[in-house]
Amino acid sequence: MPADPLPCFAEEPPVPSAGSHQRGAAARPARASATSAVEVEVRRSTRRRKSVSAYREGDRTIVLIPARMSQAEERRWVGVMLDKLAAQESKRHLGDTELTERAARLSAQYFDGRARPVSVRWVTNQNTRWGSCTPAEGSIRLSHRLQGMPEYVVDYVLLHELAHLLVPGHGPDFWRLLEAYPRTERARGYLEGVAAAERLPHLPAAREE
Repeated sequence: MPADPLPCFAEEPPVPSAGSHQRGAAARPARASATSAVEVEVRRSTRRRKSVSAYREGDRTIVLIPARMSQAEERRWVGVMLDKLAAQESKRHLGDTELTERAARLSAQYFDGRARPVSVRWVTNQNTRWGSCTPAEGSIRLSHRLQGMPEYVVDYVLLHELAHLLVPGHGPDFWRLLEAYPRTERARGYLEGVAAAERLPHLPAAREE
């Protein structure tokens, strides 16, 4: 992730001070976020130079950024902060049983229940891939590196491996299955960013149009 500005996080709202943020015209109206069902409000502060912070306020997410940020930087950092908050809120790791139940729900929602794994579990020996599937055994394994990442990312990897129970390889039919999941591209972007930062192998290339 970009090193500047440095992100900082707050679980609770910071104590406001006079002039600490610009409200009204300088505060972005609440809007639906790309990664959450809650609303997002961006507040620009003349006192902030590099740091960015975010916190939940009722059914909204408040993102505080430096006033000098461009619109493009604002969009990028809103996405970063939403992902970070989601990861913080997902720190309770799912056990293998819960992971299996989650896979069943995802299969029912996106694949009409056709993908039916025999086992779904976390493993600690997959450091060069996010997940793997053995269709002949009906087994799916997810890397422990996914633990703590946003839920939509874990769901994408689960769906990716569930799709392999229906279609081997990464051909057009495979990617058509994943088109049903609305956060496929965002999840892939998140994982590609992590892979680049950690110099891990890239994800399989998406199908060409």
